[in-house]
Amino acid sequence: MNQLTKLALEMGPLILFFAVNATTNLMTATAVFVTATVVALVVSYVIARTIPVMPLIGGAFVIVFGGLTLYLDNDLFIKIKPTIVNLLFAAILFGGLIAGKLFLKLVLESAFKATDEGWRILTWRWSIFFVVLAVINEIVWRNFSTDIWVAFKVWGIMPLTMVFGMAQVPVLMKHQLPEKENGSSPA
Repeated sequence: MNQLTKLALEMGPLILFFAVNATTNLMTATAVFVTATVVALVVSYVIARTIPVMPLIGGAFVIVFGGLTLYLDNDLFIKIKPTIVNLLFAAILFGGLIAGKLFLKLVLESAFKATDEGWRILTWRWSIFFVVLAVINEIVWRNFSTDIWVAFKVWGIMPLTMVFGMAQVPVLMKHQLPEKENGSSPA
């Protein structure tokens, strides 16, 4: 699957959530978000015959918390979803560090080759970042209108995550493992 298709499948439901909320209401936007997420997961599977772990986990949370929002007619559930997801990711990463496991390495090793020290540094940083995102989400949904929260969810959290991820490139570069040479050994 090419990167543009992958980006569209991952970001499409969130952008639809924002657009529908801007033109209707949160409940309708949540229904569209849940539906678009299911469609994106199915399309991802049809194209690649697999669903990447992170979109699958994120999709499951959208379906559960979006479903609770709609079923109980209570927007609390969709608003606390980012808090719970971010705290869960932080707990998994922190728990892995305590247990001597580098879960971030397991998820991203196919894309980046780094030393265990590099993965440990990245795991600490991402763990703390997820806690910070959870706190920010709590502050925004509790103190601002639903429309501002939705806009922040789409146009704040994603750019913050991308900037934070790009800021980690120096760690990856510093701890990058050398590429193995392809082909046969010299004779």
